[in-house]
Amino acid sequence: MATPQLELIERLRAIDPLAPLAERHLWLIDLLDWVRGESGNPDMAVARVRMLIDAAEVRPDFLKLWNHWWEEFLTTVDATPLLADLGFAAHGSLASELGRRLRRRMVPVTPETTDLGELFTLLFPSDFDARWLRALDASTLRRLRVVLFSVDSGSAAQRVPGYALRSLMDALAYAISQISAAGQSAELRLRMSDAARAGRPFLDLPSGFESLRRAVQQDGRQSAPAQVAIAQLREQLDACRAAASTVYSHLQEHGISVNIEFQLRQMRQRILRVKALLLCLETDAPAQATAQLLSHLVKVNQDSASMRALWASSTELLAAKVTERNAETGQHYITRNAADYGGMLARAAGGGMVLACTTWIKLAIGALGLSAFWGGWWAGMNYALSFVVIMLLHWTVATKQPAMTAPAMAARLKHMDAPGAVDDFVDEVAYLLRSQFAAILGNVGLVVPVVVALSMALQRLGWAQSAMDTYHAQYIQAQHHLLGPTALFAAATGVLLFASSIVAGWVENWFVFNRLDSVLAHHPRTTRLLGAARAARWGAYWRQNISGWTANISLGLMLGLVPPVLGFFGIPFEVRHVTLVAGQVAAAVHELGAPALRQPALAWAVGGIVVTGLMNLAVSFTLAFRLALASQNVPAVDRRRLYAALGQRALRHPLTFVLPLRLRRAALP
Repeated sequence: MATPQLELIERLRAIDPLAPLAERHLWLIDLLDWVRGESGNPDMAVARVRMLIDAAEVRPDFLKLWNHWWEEFLTTVDATPLLADLGFAAHGSLASELGRRLRRRMVPVTPETTDLGELFTLLFPSDFDARWLRALDASTLRRLRVVLFSVDSGSAAQRVPGYALRSLMDALAYAISQISAAGQSAELRLRMSDAARAGRPFLDLPSGFESLRRAVQQDGRQSAPAQVAIAQLREQLDACRAAASTVYSHLQEHGISVNIEFQLRQMRQRILRVKALLLCLETDAPAQATAQLLSHLVKVNQDSASMRALWASSTELLAAKVTERNAETGQHYITRNAADYGGMLARAAGGGMVLACTTWIKLAIGALGLSAFWGGWWAGMNYALSFVVIMLLHWTVATKQPAMTAPAMAARLKHMDAPGAVDDFVDEVAYLLRSQFAAILGNVGLVVPVVVALSMALQRLGWAQSAMDTYHAQYIQAQHHLLGPTALFAAATGVLLFASSIVAGWVENWFVFNRLDSVLAHHPRTTRLLGAARAARWGAYWRQNISGWTANISLGLMLGLVPPVLGFFGIPFEVRHVTLVAGQVAAAVHELGAPALRQPALAWAVGGIVVTGLMNLAVSFTLAFRLALASQNVPAVDRRRLYAALGQRALRHPLTFVLPLRLRRAALP
C-alpha cells in the first residue's frame, strides 16, 4: 500500500500545463482529494498541505511546471462568478431557484469549464473542506503563498497580485450592481417605508463603489483614501440593509409574498458577501483572509444545494403569518369556563345534526355506483357544503379546531422562564383537550340519534334500502373495526384536517397581499354592479371570512378526492372522521336491528370510533403545533418540566382535561 508521500510524488509528477482544460482541472481535483485524505480530521489535512509545500520546495522542476500550470489556470478561468455569485439565484424567484437546485442534484458539473464557480463544486465538494481550510494556520498560509504563489519569481506568479485585485474589484462591482438593482425594483421599492425611499441608499450605492475603485487605482488598496472609501461603502451597505428591512413591516400588514421574502434574503446575503470581499481588500494578511473566504464559500456552496433549507427559509414568514391568523381564530375554539364549555357542546350538537344529513347523503352517493373520481367529487362537495352550512350557522365540527388552537397554545411557550409559565401552559393544554372532548361529545351525541331518526324516516318512505342493506351494514361495522387500519386512516385524515388550515392561511394571505378586498370595495365594475356601500361591505366581509370559507371547502374536497386520487396510484386510503364514522355505524346498526347491539362487531366498531377521534385530534394538533414552534422561532424549552407538569396534572386532577372544573393556583402541581 502506497504511503501518502509516494501518492503525493505520483501526483506532482502528473502535472501537465499543456494538457487540455478538463485534464488540468482533473489534476487539481485529484491533488485536493489527496489533501483531504480519508481521516476526516482537519489537522491531518493541514499536515498534508505542509507535506505538499515541503515536497514542492525541493523540486524546482515541479515549481517550473506549476508556474506554467498556474499561468494557464489564471488565463482561462474566471473567478468573478465564484466570488460574487456563488450560492445566489440567477433569477429572483423561489420556483426558479428550486428548479436550479433540482437540476444541480440530477446533472453533475463538468470539469471542462472556465467558470470557477462551477469548478468550485468539484474542487471542494464537502463540508469537510470548509473545516480544513479554516484550520490552516498563519505560518502554513505564509509558506503556501511564498512557495506556490510567490510574487518574487515566475511569470505566472508575477501576475497573481494583479489578477487577484482585478477579480476582487470585478466581483465587488457585480455584487453591488445586483444589490442596487434589487433595491430599486418595484416589488421592493414600493413596499419600503417613506423614509427609506427618501434616503435613496440603493441609488447611491454604485457611486460609492466607483469612489472606492478610483481610490484603489490611484493610491492602492491599503491607502488612506481607499480605507475611507471602504468605510463609506460599508455605511451605505448598512443603510441598504436597514431600508430593505422596512419591507417586512409592509408584508406583515398587507400579506406575505414568498418571492419577495426570497429576494430580501438574497439581498441580505449579497450584502454580507460584499462585506467579506471588502475585508479581503483591506486586510494586511491576504492569505488568511483568502482562506477564510474560501471556507465561507464552501459552506455557502453546500447550503445552496439544499432544496429543503431553501423552502424552509423562504416560507418562514408565510408560515408565521398562517399560524398568527390561526392563533387568533383558535382563541374562539378554546373553552376556559363552564359557560364556554356549555356553548361548545351546543355548537357541536348543531354540527352533529348537519353531519347526520351529510352521512346519509354520502351513503346515497355511494349507492349510485359512480366512478371513483366522480364518486369522490360528489362526496367532497357534500362534505364541503355541510361544513360551510355549519360555519354559517356558527356551529362546530369536532377535531377540526386543533389546527387552529395549537398556534394559540404555542404562543405560551415564548416566555417559559416567566413565573407560572409552565402552569399556564398546562392550563392551556387542559382547556384545549376539554374543548375537543366537548366538541366530539356534542357531535357524536347528536349525529347518532339524528342518523337513526333519518334512517327510520327513510325506511318508512322505502328509500333506505337503496343506500343501506344488510351486507352494506355488516361491511361498515367490519370496515371500522378497532384492530383494522382504522388508526392509520384516522391519522391520515388528521393530516388533511391540518392541511385545510394551511390552505386557508395561504389563500387568506394571497387575498390580502393582492388587496382583493380593496378591489371588491372600490373597483368601478363592482361599485357599478353592487353600489358603493354594498361593495364596501362585500370587500370587508370577504377579508374577514375568506379563511373560513377556504378551510371548509378545501377540507371537504380533500376528504372526498384524496381517497380516489391515492387509489389511482395503488395507495389504499379511506376517510376516518370521528363524527362521520359514528354516523355510518349508527346507520348500520339501525339496518341490522336490535340483535346487532349484542354482537361483538358493534363493540369493536365503537372502539374504532374512539380511536378515530383520538388520532384525528392528536395528528392535526401535533402538526399544527410543530409548525407554530418553527414559524415563531420559539426557543428551546425544558420539555421534561412540561411533561412532568402535564403528568402530575393528569394524575392529580384528570377530570380537568375533560370537564370545566376550576382549580386554585395553589392546588396546581
